[in-house]
This record gives sequence, C-alpha cells and structure tokens, in this order.
Amino acid sequence: MKAMLLTEYKQLEVTDMPEPEIGSRDVLVEVRACGICGSDIHGYDGSSGRRIPPLVMGHEAAGVVAKKGSDVDGFEVGDRVTFDSTVSCGHCKFCRAGNINLCDNRKVLGVSCGEYRQHGAFAQYVAVPQNILYKIPEGLAFEHAAMIEAVSIAVHAANRAPVRLGDTAVIVGSGMIGLLVVQAIRLAGCSQVIAVDLDEDRLKLARELGADVTLNPQSDDVVAQIQSLTGGQGADIAIEVVGASVTIQTAIDATRKGGAITLVGNLAPKVEVPLQAIVTRELTLYGSCASNGEYPACIDLLERGDIKVEPLITAKASLEEGPDYFARLYKGEPGAMKVIIQPNG
Repeated sequence: MKAMLLTEYKQLEVTDMPEPEIGSRDVLVEVRACGICGSDIHGYDGSSGRRIPPLVMGHEAAGVVAKKGSDVDGFEVGDRVTFDSTVSCGHCKFCRAGNINLCDNRKVLGVSCGEYRQHGAFAQYVAVPQNILYKIPEGLAFEHAAMIEAVSIAVHAANRAPVRLGDTAVIVGSGMIGLLVVQAIRLAGCSQVIAVDLDEDRLKLARELGADVTLNPQSDDVVAQIQSLTGGQGADIAIEVVGASVTIQTAIDATRKGGAITLVGNLAPKVEVPLQAIVTRELTLYGSCASNGEYPACIDLLERGDIKVEPLITAKASLEEGPDYFARLYKGEPGAMKVIIQPNG
C-alpha cells in the first residue's frame, strides 16, 4: 500500500509499505479521508515528543471495511466506518468502568512516543480493533466523518463542563477545536456564547457558527467586556482550548465566583495558574482528555447538521500532496484550518 511516512522530523515521504496485518478482532479499513490534526503538526517537528520517526501519522479518519478478523461481529466488508483515535484495551479498571479515555493501556493511532508505535491513517489502509469502530450513515460524507474525532473532543469538553440551561460560556481559543466547542456548548444549553481569539478571521467564523459575541485581546479588554455582558459577574463557565499560561489566565479572570473552567488545550506541558484566585473565588478546574463514548452522539449531530464541519475544511488533498500541505500548515499559512487527506482518491 501507499503511505505517508514521517522518515525524520520535518521529512514526509509517500512510500510503499506492507498492508497492515489484522488480528482476530481487528478490521482493515480502506481509508477514504484523514484530517491533519494540530497535534500532527507539533509531531512533525518533534516538539511534542509523540511522533518519533519512522511513523505513519493520522488519527482523524473514516473509510470502508476492507477485511475483518475471524472474531469480528457486527461489521461486514463494505461497511462505511469511522473510529476512535484512542485504542483502549477494554479490560483494565478504567475501561470496565466506562472511562475508556483513561485506559491504563491506552494507545493513540498515529503516535510513537517511545513506549509504543501505533501506525495511523495517512495510508491507503489502517488496522483498528473492533471495539473502537463505529458505522456511519450513507448520507455522511467521508470528509465530514473524518472530523468526528475532533467533534468528539469538543462534545466531551462540553459534557465535562457543569452547564445549566441559560448559562454564559466563554471559549478561549477559536481554532479548530474551539470552533467546534462554540457549537457544542450552545447545544449543551448555554444561552450566551462568547468566543475569544487573536485572529479576526477565526472570530468571524465563530460568529457564523453560533457565537453571540467575539472578542480580540489585541483590541478589546476581554475581562471587562465579559463583566459588562454578564451584569458584572463573569461567565458561568469557561473552556480553554489553547493550553498556555496567558490564555488560562484569561479564562480564569473571565469566570464568575463559584464558576468552572474546563481545560482542553495542552500546548505547553507546564503552565502558571493564579492559585489565590482559584482558591478565594472557589473556582473548579476540569481537565478534558480526548473523548469518552461520545462518538455515536457526534455521528448523529453531524448527520442532522446540528454541528457543522464543512466551513472548517480548508482543502481536500491526495496522499501525494500531503507532504506539501504539512509544510504549509507548519509555516502557519494564513486562513488554513483543516486539511483532509484522501489516500484512496
């Protein structure tokens, strides 16, 4: 098969590789669409430490079942499918309790971190275990289905936040996940959604996708504006989707006393937090990791059009065009959001 292999940092090569072997409870998926994630870009240069070459990256994907193992049930060759990026074991304490994103033996497709190497979906075929596989409806485009992994992260973050009907939410960071959170948190019951970002084009898109108010720290006093919009109280909840000290500070400052902040972004491994503000204002911090069983709901939300992903797709490209798009995204091409690679045309 053809695959896009990270041979060394900042070096991708479309090359021939053996078709993946499958076990008795695995399926072989012919990949029709796979999105380039921000984490892939951070892995591209080695900064994340989670994409050690050689590796086939890619974990946001959808396709068709090409082969199935002898013990696979509920799926047939030809089924249209997507799959979770988290390969959970299904047997540990956390999996058995329903917390698959906290699996003791968790692996992630398209990741190589020293502890394991799990080739991903920037290839014509990928092998995945049945327990992370989901059927997708006929009417859902493969390119949209490949976005379900990102949608599930946003929906999980919204589910982690203690939303009450009528709450005000502030979303700090309006990149890919932030724009999906804007939509998810509205569906969760927030009546006022405020999006914050430095990029005016992203803020424009946030308004188109449901944000009531958008604020740019370069021109707006974000905290003062949010105070004004909430009767001097602050937002009931904040969701931080960057993962840096300054944006976490903004999320905390923008939240009312007794409010809650959900942390999704993890750009930096360590950040500073205002401990006294958290303690004296009795704020609650929630971590949000990947997703945890939200895939069926996300498939339904996309099928019904309650969450829209087409406006977030910048380009659809062949496997051969993949290395060039990686380089362009790495350089920070203006306006670029999500690029979908189509390994089988």
